[in-house]
Amino acid sequence: MPDTTPILVWIRRDLRLSDHAALTKAAASGRPVIPVFIRDAGVDGLGAAPQWRMGLGIGCFAEALQDKGSRLILRSGPAREVMEALIAETGANTVYWMRAYDPESVERDTRVKTALKEAGVEAESFAGHLMFEPWTVETRQGGFYKVFTPFWREARTHQVAEPLSAPSTLKAPERWPESERLDDWQLGKAMRRGAAVVRPYVQLGEKAAHSRLGAFMASKVEHYGDHRDLPAVDGTSCLSENLALGEIGPATCWAAGKRAMEQGKAGAETFLKELVWREFAYHLMWHTPRLLEDNWREEWAAFPWNTDERKAEVKAWKQGRTGIAFVDAGMREMYVTGRMHNRVRMIVGSYLTKHLMGHWKIGQKWFEDCLIDWDPASNAMGWQWVAGCGPDAAPYFRVFNPDTQREKFDPKREYVDRWIAEGRKTPSETALSYFDAIPERWRMAPGDDYPDPVVSLDAGRDRALEAYKGRDF
Repeated sequence: MPDTTPILVWIRRDLRLSDHAALTKAAASGRPVIPVFIRDAGVDGLGAAPQWRMGLGIGCFAEALQDKGSRLILRSGPAREVMEALIAETGANTVYWMRAYDPESVERDTRVKTALKEAGVEAESFAGHLMFEPWTVETRQGGFYKVFTPFWREARTHQVAEPLSAPSTLKAPERWPESERLDDWQLGKAMRRGAAVVRPYVQLGEKAAHSRLGAFMASKVEHYGDHRDLPAVDGTSCLSENLALGEIGPATCWAAGKRAMEQGKAGAETFLKELVWREFAYHLMWHTPRLLEDNWREEWAAFPWNTDERKAEVKAWKQGRTGIAFVDAGMREMYVTGRMHNRVRMIVGSYLTKHLMGHWKIGQKWFEDCLIDWDPASNAMGWQWVAGCGPDAAPYFRVFNPDTQREKFDPKREYVDRWIAEGRKTPSETALSYFDAIPERWRMAPGDDYPDPVVSLDAGRDRALEAYKGRDF
């Protein structure tokens, strides 16, 4: 007789059917498969935009499962308790999931796996959120890499597994367990009126992610090496949104990039490097978890950053009202689209941590609340890199000048004009939409005067360089 005992597949940041090792193995067993998403403390702790975007992703993935004759069971509570309850309800004796790598998830998953195995339940985790498991890319001495370039040279010699096809079918159980309603979770509550503004910029779900990748490889990757630094040009893949929630796997992106490189497309290798930069962030988070919460370079502990988020200049930075156009444009782009061009992220981050002497954790926290492509490892490493206290941050005293950066990467002010309304007779629709997205309590309007700089670029640079003097970093 065939085994009809269900397998529970715990869905997390892997909202896709293809290249999903846990689903693939469960489907191949011929046994009933019950996909489950658990709203636990990790989900509840997300910032406004990432939590809202996750809710959209969960709903889209549930629809994809329905097309396969399956469904997504939603439950709330601590993961171990939820799993034990579902096992009791369904008679399942196997639980599969895709691995996570941040410290809180690792601790949670270890507790769950230990408890399940002690209860006689098969519990197995699978790779797939990364191309290389963080412990597999090692130096010749057996340690971990602290600088990107040698990490890239080593990682590119490792074989990336071919992406798996989506299961053709997922066998349903005789009786489905009860599920909570996604609408009742209200995962978008904190977005308030901003949700309607950001929603048109979302490319939701696995199909959209694959279309995005295909369009990039067909028409953009050739010039990616040059265009990726031009914020007014649609020259990047924008796949960070989908990678963050696992709506597409990195192995799928890598395979497409490799094919493009073999076809002689000039920007393909740069695209592959960007995928490996994401891997590098996870590599460092795994080996040095303090990356998420403390200075990666511990000797920066005494650096005199401002930690007061109530300061007027920090508030101006958050609101895109610093008086520095390139910085303000980036902050407004984030509020309207849920994303920010990577070149501009560096400028925005440098301005906060260097010119304003604001602690990088202020920026990290704000991005965690505002980005739909928020990723714990990439966000933390990016902020520490630009602040100077992180990995590969050489020279640590680099202070980007936003005006010269704008002249170089936005010479016609197309990007700035796209996002800043004040002082223009006919502001763009994108610039005006910022005022529809922001909290009304900010009391901002398109007809306001554009502010003078809260800190002049020369004075801010001098203050930062003075703070670096006499420090042995």
